[in-house]
Amino acid sequence: MIKQSLAFAALLATLGGCATNPENPVDYVTYRHEPLVEQVKIGMTKEQALALGGPASSEMGRTVYPGSCNNYVLNHDGKEQPYYVAFDANDRVQDKGFLTCKEMETNERTKNKL
Repeated sequence: MIKQSLAFAALLATLGGCATNPENPVDYVTYRHEPLVEQVKIGMTKEQALALGGPASSEMGRTVYPGSCNNYVLNHDGKEQPYYVAFDANDRVQDKGFLTCKEMETNERTKNKL
């Protein structure tokens, strides 16, 4: 039993290290049915994403890669959660996740330095 538990823990650690966009699983479970989370897909046009998610709380230009990024605030049972949708220079969804655009940009700069 202990060997199985250790093997499972090692597997989780390995998979966690390979993740390119780490997200809190609780956030994903809580907000998974929000249109931004569930329906916005990588490669989708900005127009399509805005039709699903509505107007952003704020928008900023990207500094690491060309494009823009929209900040949203998801709400569930009184709890607010930041969420971003990043667009490339062609206004296609490049990335999305449970961070602000500023946090995502900081993570991208850090990854590029490694």
